[in-house]
Formats: sequence, structure tokens, C-alpha cells
Amino acid sequence: MKIIVQRVKEAYVSIDGQMHGQIKQGLLLLVGVGPEDQPEDLDYAVRKLVNMRIFSDTEGKMNLSVKDIQGEILSISQFTLFADTKKGNRPAFTGAAKPDMAEAFYQNFNQELAKEVPVETGVFGADMQVELVNDGPVTIILDTKNK
Repeated sequence: MKIIVQRVKEAYVSIDGQMHGQIKQGLLLLVGVGPEDQPEDLDYAVRKLVNMRIFSDTEGKMNLSVKDIQGEILSISQFTLFADTKKGNRPAFTGAAKPDMAEAFYQNFNQELAKEVPVETGVFGADMQVELVNDGPVTIILDTKNK
């Protein structure tokens, strides 16, 4: 899995002009699933994401997790994280998992996250518009294959 983790003050996703999911303070995740991803990748990602200390404590140090601040997560599927840009000018997305595998994996990922913190999602495969207000900004790349 490749996940872009963005600390936000608020974020929302809309589809065809209609609000689909919205959070206040928490994490916006752009989630890409690869064909080699296994349940241990999912478990690792969930554990890391809900416990990652990237929110400021009272002294201004990044010392609190999304769980600690009682934050929320907005999770958006993002196969383009597996883009191969080595040849030509058009990215190839052959490194991403096939849609049926990726969707099931993504749904399971969101279900496991929701056991820890409130989770909102986009719609797998939909043309989504995502808006956010950065908190920081703090942006982290989590790649479960580079542990």
C-alpha cells in the first residue's frame, strides 16, 4: 500500500457536486493498493496511521496521534499513487492492483480503521473532488513495502 497522509483542519469529498464525506480535524488519506499487498500490509498501515504522533501537544510538539485528539479520517482511493513515469509523458498505472482486488482491500482497510477512529470515505473508482484545509501543512508518505 502507498498512502499519502495529510494532517488537516477539515476536508471533504464530493461527487457530481454532492457532498459525500466530510471530516473536521484529522487525517486525509490518499490510498493506493498494489497487487502484492497482503493482510499484513493492511494491519501495519492501520496500526501506524492511528498511532502516528503528528498532531501538536500543548507545547507545540508533534506528540499526539489522531486517536489522542479524537480526530477523524477521510480515506480516498487513489490508484494513481502507483504511476510509472519512467517512459514517455503519459503515466502507466499497471503497477496498481486490479480494480476488484483493490476495491475489496480498500473497503477492508476502511473497516479496520473505523474500529479505531471515525472514518469517512469517497467512492472507489468515482470521479471525486477533494477539498482540504491543511494543518501545518504536514504531509507524510506511508509505504507498507518500505518498513
